[in-house]
Amino acid sequence: MGVTNPVRAWKGYSKPQRSELYLRWSLYLMALAPLPLTLLINSADPDAGTHPAARVALVLGLAQTLVTLRAYRTSLDHYLKRPTDHLRWLALNGGLAVAGSWAVLLLGPKVGSAPGAEQVVFTLPLASTVLFSAFGPASVGLPPRRAALAGAAGLLAVLPAMLLTGAGVATSIGAVVGSALVMVFIGCSCRSFAWLQSVVWELDTAREAQARLAVAEERLRFSRDLHDVMGRNLTTIALKSELAVQLARRGRPEAADQMAEVQRIAQESQREVRDVVRGYRTADLHAEAIGARAVLRSADVVCEIDLGEDADRLPAPVQSVLGWVIREATTNVLRHSEAGNCSIRLRREDDRAVLELENDGVPAVPLPSQGSGTGLRGLRERLAAHHGELALPDAGPGSFRLLASVPLQGS
Repeated sequence: MGVTNPVRAWKGYSKPQRSELYLRWSLYLMALAPLPLTLLINSADPDAGTHPAARVALVLGLAQTLVTLRAYRTSLDHYLKRPTDHLRWLALNGGLAVAGSWAVLLLGPKVGSAPGAEQVVFTLPLASTVLFSAFGPASVGLPPRRAALAGAAGLLAVLPAMLLTGAGVATSIGAVVGSALVMVFIGCSCRSFAWLQSVVWELDTAREAQARLAVAEERLRFSRDLHDVMGRNLTTIALKSELAVQLARRGRPEAADQMAEVQRIAQESQREVRDVVRGYRTADLHAEAIGARAVLRSADVVCEIDLGEDADRLPAPVQSVLGWVIREATTNVLRHSEAGNCSIRLRREDDRAVLELENDGVPAVPLPSQGSGTGLRGLRERLAAHHGELALPDAGPGSFRLLASVPLQGS
């Protein structure tokens, strides 16, 4: 099994996936907080490396980092409403943080064992940092009130160990208050990261829903056209058939005339249904262009449309089929890309009308939502009915280009 190219893998991610990867690693870096402090203390004080607390702090720091990474991962998954066992990892992380803080405080040097209070610098900040790193996942995986209670419980659990170091009551309470303020900042930051990622996914979901609504609106439009064609005619056929039955039972010769009229209406309905299926009957070129711009702009896609001065002079069948191409192509832009810009241009080349659509935001690897649609196949079939052609020339990396041409004569 080959090694995945990181650059290709990154290009294959959608924008929400890239955003989540960035925010996840931003949270993961917070889990590494105890390690730099431990290494800094050991490098600043050569004698600290021989002290039991330094070795315990290093071991507990490594274990705390691994557990905190897992707690961040499961907590973020829970915040994003994915199945996870985050509570188990939060409980393990919190318990390990409290135990590690007690071990560092109790094994570290006491304030009274050496002149000066600088010895406390070795124990209190390190114990507080361990609590900080454990509170980050809790602020993401728990509701704010429960996270605040968990943080307060952790600080109160460590307070007796602070007193046992020889620090005074005022010093210990000051350390607890200072730690609480830092935990509030860390909790708000971590919670904001998770909230931001959830907003990104909600916007992506709304974008997909918008694309589905565009398709659903198109289907409703088609059904309305079909209803307009068939509703009146089917009602007339039903009434005339019933009249023909009554006349036939009475032996009246007018029954044959009524059935002939039913046959005529049925044939006319069949012809109108073909028109609906072939051209949606009312695919106006200008109306479709205006609708495409409105739909794309509502999805934050900058849309530039240039139909030229000859659009109104095109034959009605050509305008109709090109309007349908704009409609279908716009739906494909919403469904199969993350476009930021889209351009639609119409020009005349000799005896053909050429519609060009180009957009960016095409992923290097197809999005999972793309599936195996039949949009391009339907475009080719509809253009072929008017002797037209569909081409997909190369538009460069990350771009998509579509050319639809229809002859002006014989269409």
